[in-house]
Amino acid sequence: MSNQDPFISTLRDTFSLDEFRVGQRDVIERLIAGKNVAAVFPTGGGKSLCYQLPALLLDGLTVVVSPLMALMREQVDTLLSKGIAAARLDSSLTFEELAATNQGVRSGTTKILYIAPERFFNERFRELIATVPIRLFAVDEAHCISQWGHNFRPDYLKLASIAESLKVGRILALTATATPEVLADIRAGFRIANEDVIQTPFHRKNLSIRFSQAKPSERFELLADRLKKRPSGATIVYVTLQKTAEEVAEKIAQLGIEAKAYHAGMPDEERQSVQDWFMSHNSAVVVATIAFGMGIDKSNIRYIYHWNISKGLESYAQEIGRAGRDGEPSLCETFVVPDDRTTLENFAYGDTPTLEAVSSLVEFVSHHPAEFYLSYYDMANECDIRDLVIRTLLTYLELDGFLQSTGPRYDRYEFKPLVSSAQILKGLDADRKKFASDVLSLTVKKKTWFELPISIVCERLGCERRRLVAMFEYFSDQGWMELKVTGLVHGYRKLHPLSDLNKIAKSLYDRVSGLEMQEIRRIDQLFQLASSKTCQASALSHHFGQPMSEDCGTCSVCLEQGIDRLPTRSQARMGSSALTQLNAIKNDYPAALSEPRNQARFLCGLSSPRLVRHRLTRHPLFGCCDEVPFATVLAAVDG
Repeated sequence: MSNQDPFISTLRDTFSLDEFRVGQRDVIERLIAGKNVAAVFPTGGGKSLCYQLPALLLDGLTVVVSPLMALMREQVDTLLSKGIAAARLDSSLTFEELAATNQGVRSGTTKILYIAPERFFNERFRELIATVPIRLFAVDEAHCISQWGHNFRPDYLKLASIAESLKVGRILALTATATPEVLADIRAGFRIANEDVIQTPFHRKNLSIRFSQAKPSERFELLADRLKKRPSGATIVYVTLQKTAEEVAEKIAQLGIEAKAYHAGMPDEERQSVQDWFMSHNSAVVVATIAFGMGIDKSNIRYIYHWNISKGLESYAQEIGRAGRDGEPSLCETFVVPDDRTTLENFAYGDTPTLEAVSSLVEFVSHHPAEFYLSYYDMANECDIRDLVIRTLLTYLELDGFLQSTGPRYDRYEFKPLVSSAQILKGLDADRKKFASDVLSLTVKKKTWFELPISIVCERLGCERRRLVAMFEYFSDQGWMELKVTGLVHGYRKLHPLSDLNKIAKSLYDRVSGLEMQEIRRIDQLFQLASSKTCQASALSHHFGQPMSEDCGTCSVCLEQGIDRLPTRSQARMGSSALTQLNAIKNDYPAALSEPRNQARFLCGLSSPRLVRHRLTRHPLFGCCDEVPFATVLAAVDG
């Protein structure tokens, strides 16, 4: 290949790589030709280069949408070290960092911008991005668009229309875990032709997958044996619960092996410290919930142990895919304890609201005018439905043609002056000076911040909200004030009246209940893989639509170390005292504990907005039945 080839020269000069991995060039050539493309590469397969390299060859901005803050931070730091003008917009940025990022985007010096999908809820960001030509719109974790995917996010369903409204040059959808059904949703959502789907082999020969049956009392002994006898190497031990991460890490440390816990309940600084430590050590052991590993690019992870079984094949594939990215042999072993099924199933049941709660949401929406704004947070508390489920239900109403999203906005703007009002006004022409003076006279002084009641100001001055926001954005860009926005609300327009409320509510309830059962089926599929009688690597690859022509030779079954038959899980009994105590308190909390399903969630330790609001998650009875299957508890309280 000639050195004049722009792909190869950029690959070598900027990324210090000699050749493309399988599939990368196919994706890049299609993007440069202006096509929408889907890249389905296994974890560690080189998806990032597929948008990073063309971003340097295209004039304009590349926007990368990702739900993984760790990936944003890691990749931006790496790109900056290579001299590539990259930036990220997330909640961790200081005011100065945010202002610098916005200026880089506005001036065109930034080539690659990483954002979370929620960033499009920010009207300040939408005002900014609407003025910038976007040549490439890359969507990471694209499987989140699919209701059949293991990590469905309603916000992803709107990304295609957002891309269309921004008139982006081309779209790249990236995922490591797409079943045929999920891939069909990705193609339909982002208008990707079948011939522009680049899918590389799912199976990685350097990964050996093992499943070892264990009793709860034997699990740590098995893990300790592995850690002591196998050659040392960077290791992740995945657990389901935060408290388990702490306990297991402490036990490993007592063996003389340095280990640290990592989970979402830790302070940000502590989590970042653990991540940095893991990245810089070749024999580090991290005991973590699934919060760890997303977007972390460490190539020499030698071992992945699952203390608890994963919640599904897609999650499992992502987690083991973090091992052996350098192509060297790596081992991924799961300790199969049937009793773990109870915890996983109970989590699956935790998101599903009651029919009464869904009905209250439908009625709430029906009483609004033709165009309205609402707060997901307030609605979650009002209807006792978790925020993500609120967004899912409203998205269903959009898909069914009842609603149309008109975009989010912030109801409250606050600012802290960095210069005097006189300095702000003196640089403006007469018309703008009069308008700015009138606006500033209507702001409300607090201690160090001023509150801007936008709706009142617009009504008093007869001005458009957009003009008001643009003015304060300009003041902020000039360094005259620091802006802070709160009170996020989301706008909707009714396209059709919600007439038969009971029918609509029942339809929505059936759909979210179907998602619940889908999660239960995912758990079943992983236990079936663990007890498979045929090559487990082949079965896993087949699940993702890629049958293997021969067995792997390294999984538990191929080594004749498979699990003959999984024992049934031990059924923890629900004592009568739990029901007695529940009956004693439920009348004191009718709003939170009126329905059997809510009572079962309370006993199983599954929180809801109302349980949190009434501080019932701190009650001694909360979670007293967390080892009892949810269905058993529900039947008991319903009886």
